[in-house]
Amino acid sequence: MSCKNDRVRIVDIAEELGLSTATVSYVIHGKTKKISDETVKRVQELLEKRQYIPSMAGILLAQNDSRIIGIVVNDHEKYEGHVLEDGFISSALNALSAEIDRAGYFMMVKATREWKEIAKFASMWNMAGIVLIGFCEQDYRKMRESMHIPFVVYDGFLKETGKMVNIVADHFDGGYQMGKYLLARGHRRILCISDNHICMDALRWEGLKTAVPEAEFMEIPMQRVEREQFYRDHLEKILQFTAVFAVSDYYAVDLMYFLIGQGISVPEEISVAGFDDSRLSRQVQPALTTIRQDNGKRAKMALKLLEELREEREEGRTCVLPVEIVERESVKKIG
Repeated sequence: MSCKNDRVRIVDIAEELGLSTATVSYVIHGKTKKISDETVKRVQELLEKRQYIPSMAGILLAQNDSRIIGIVVNDHEKYEGHVLEDGFISSALNALSAEIDRAGYFMMVKATREWKEIAKFASMWNMAGIVLIGFCEQDYRKMRESMHIPFVVYDGFLKETGKMVNIVADHFDGGYQMGKYLLARGHRRILCISDNHICMDALRWEGLKTAVPEAEFMEIPMQRVEREQFYRDHLEKILQFTAVFAVSDYYAVDLMYFLIGQGISVPEEISVAGFDDSRLSRQVQPALTTIRQDNGKRAKMALKLLEELREEREEGRTCVLPVEIVERESVKKIG
């Protein structure tokens, strides 16, 4: 028997009762159909007496359904090692945590750039389902081919969903709403900034461009240091516009800090707007006008769809969630 101060192990219980470790393990995990009632009682009584503390991982892995929902986020280089601190990502995780807990599941989070790690991660923990955020179409397809565990995708840019479920915000409409709003506030010289011109960012820009045909686009560097120098080099051009629409709250607030640091007043000299309605948009001064995504609604839908996928009541589709403009102080009315 182990020392009094040591954690009691399954092997200790088995030795004291003269049973196999497998028998004790079966009792702990509730697999008692082939074990006599007397033996089950003996094991349970000694477990209680010795104050055995089971390994949660062991219990979960022994069950057919681990009750674990995995959340896997692409640790893209643009986040510079801080992907889970991003406003949209942290808001999405917070909403998913609440829904997963409400549904009686456990949440596990992993940040990685490698799709191969995801299949290993999912099978290692016998997951009930996965939510994937930020990967590209070819990665999603490889994951679908390599594992049977159901998953839903957040904001995937998929030409064909196949057997995947994709939950997206209406990115085009968000850009369109912002364009119409800026026009109504008197802005005609409008600039859109993004670190790329593809997928969801392209849709947000296309929405803005549809509402404001004369709007212009500027591609900015992903890395913070390079981006700040880019702003310095292009400040004169940026100030030719009366409003800037950044495709994310992060880039909007980043630009605001830069402008304010240069002695330029927001929104008196130039207005700035974003997309996401992250917590950051409400904390900055002036508070950021933005496009709101309902992460609570998306999380609830994700859990519902995962259940339908497990029960084979869902085959695959794209679900589009509406967005809405949130008016705050960072956009000034002119004219």
